[in-house]
Amino acid sequence: MLNDRAQILLKTLVDRYISDGQPVGSRALQQYSGLEVSPATIRNVMVDLEEMGLVVSPHTSAGRVPTALGYRLFIDTLMVVQPLDSARVQKLESQLQPDNTSRLLTQTSNLLSELTHYAGVVATPRRAAITVRQIEFLRLSEKRVLLIIVMPDGEVENRVLLTHKDYTQSQLTEAGNFLSQHYADCAFQDIHQRVQGELHQLQHELHVLMAAAMAASDAVMARRNEDYVISGESKLLHINDLSSNMNKLRGLFNVFEQKTELLQLLDAGRHAPGVHIFVGKESGLAELDECSVVSAPYGADGKIVGTLAVVGPKRMNYEKVVPIVDVTAKLLSNALSQY
Repeated sequence: MLNDRAQILLKTLVDRYISDGQPVGSRALQQYSGLEVSPATIRNVMVDLEEMGLVVSPHTSAGRVPTALGYRLFIDTLMVVQPLDSARVQKLESQLQPDNTSRLLTQTSNLLSELTHYAGVVATPRRAAITVRQIEFLRLSEKRVLLIIVMPDGEVENRVLLTHKDYTQSQLTEAGNFLSQHYADCAFQDIHQRVQGELHQLQHELHVLMAAAMAASDAVMARRNEDYVISGESKLLHINDLSSNMNKLRGLFNVFEQKTELLQLLDAGRHAPGVHIFVGKESGLAELDECSVVSAPYGADGKIVGTLAVVGPKRMNYEKVVPIVDVTAKLLSNALSQY
């Protein structure tokens, strides 16, 4: 347990280090803490905090910086989070348009990155089987056909097909009507299985178009089953705390690319409401030792369906990032529920 003076000095040290990125000396602590104590007294408190593993003194400086344990104590007991004002919340809400689920998740990821200047991540909802409501074909030019797949949620996927013959629009319309009638409300996986047994029964034109549609649907399924949407990871390249160690930075981007380990970390925050913060080694991923992950679950119709997060350096402004993550999760939940 820290006494009041030690708590004030630790909070001041963390605040100054987050703001300036430089080790904080006793004179700066005396200036910004508001305490009427001598630099010598402050140095004695710093020695105590260092022995407790809360701060550390870099070899090149007489000042000190917080450790991961120091950040954790700051987050758990000293951080003062200021709620976002209603005008700003309304502005954020206006940027999330619930007209398309995929677009909404991308908007949310971009918003997190723009507001924090770190990487914004949104783990996509665990989807049920992807089904089809309607299939259409539109003639673009000779041997070029636009495939239009309409999902039950209103999302539309378009693919340009290169065909071996020139179809008339009436042939394409007939094919689209036939496929919509026979395969509407079927899952892609089920359509694949049925098609294998029915292709030989179809007219040649339908056979060719159906085979092309199924090939295109594989790309649709892959895109809609993406594990998460991430934005702003390039912003991390400009943060000295991370960019100074290229091996660590490569490892971090490898985590983004491989996805599995980061998803497991985000999944740990799905089962309880509120904001979760993983500082450095708390993530369990060596590649994130120099990072913090601030996450929160989001839902739809009262059920948690995914997690969103900000990934940045340990030296992030937690008092600013935490309310942004919290409010964004709630706004995304509202938007999904409306949609």
